[in-house]
Amino acid sequence: MRYRITDWTWAYDNYANIPDSQAWPAAWVEPARAAREELVSAGRARLDIAYGDHPREVLDLFLPEGEVRGLVVLIHGGFWMALDKSYWSHLAHGSLAHGYAVAVPSYPLAPEVRISEITRSVGQAITHAAGLVRGPIRLVGHSAGGHLVTRMISHTTPLAPNVSGRIAGTVSVSGLHDLRPMIHLARNATLAIDKAEANAESPALLEPLAGSRLTCWVGARETAEFLRQSALLANIWRGLGIETDSVEEPDRHHFNILDGLADPHHPLTRTLLDV
Repeated sequence: MRYRITDWTWAYDNYANIPDSQAWPAAWVEPARAAREELVSAGRARLDIAYGDHPREVLDLFLPEGEVRGLVVLIHGGFWMALDKSYWSHLAHGSLAHGYAVAVPSYPLAPEVRISEITRSVGQAITHAAGLVRGPIRLVGHSAGGHLVTRMISHTTPLAPNVSGRIAGTVSVSGLHDLRPMIHLARNATLAIDKAEANAESPALLEPLAGSRLTCWVGARETAEFLRQSALLANIWRGLGIETDSVEEPDRHHFNILDGLADPHHPLTRTLLDV
């Protein structure tokens, strides 16, 4: 069946396509606050660690009980223009239970900065966190965060080799990997993506770092464009010689797809940590 997108904004509008979507992102606030309080009380949290000069260039670091096996860096979504680290703290639970420290950074947002600058900022956050925790690094990002973590393992990564070389695996959850369609969205009035930036910042148009391992994870109830974007990168980068997988999780949409990260036994957490 032939198909052509006529309303780009609708094709990427999760709120218009998910029943009861107004419950998010507020549904994450209380679980995240409770998780931070619990970890602070246990002496297992360091909050608001500065990794750059911008007021939003801060990260929270959560520590497991006992020996630290490595570092997970969780990069939040929000279409490069919304949200911050405070919404996601509870999603550290799955990785913490397996002995991984978890860093959750905020980063500067559009329209104050361009996406290329956000990429550099996230690179700074990962570099700083890598200096605080030894061992392998595993990256996970949601939506725009999925774009940002896959930029970290593309050949124009802002990471130095001593950091990128420690990345053992990357999971892009509902990620946006080809930014060219974003030019047609109403949100581009804020993002200001042009063709040059779309070409330079789209992982699907870039080569992956040799030896990278990527899983693109998406909810089966997401829009056709998010499903396409997820499968796209796994397909292209597999053809460029790295190990990739593409997973559609049944009965999950763009928001509740993240729930698995809070559960140490969920396949999403186990895939991220390769356990």
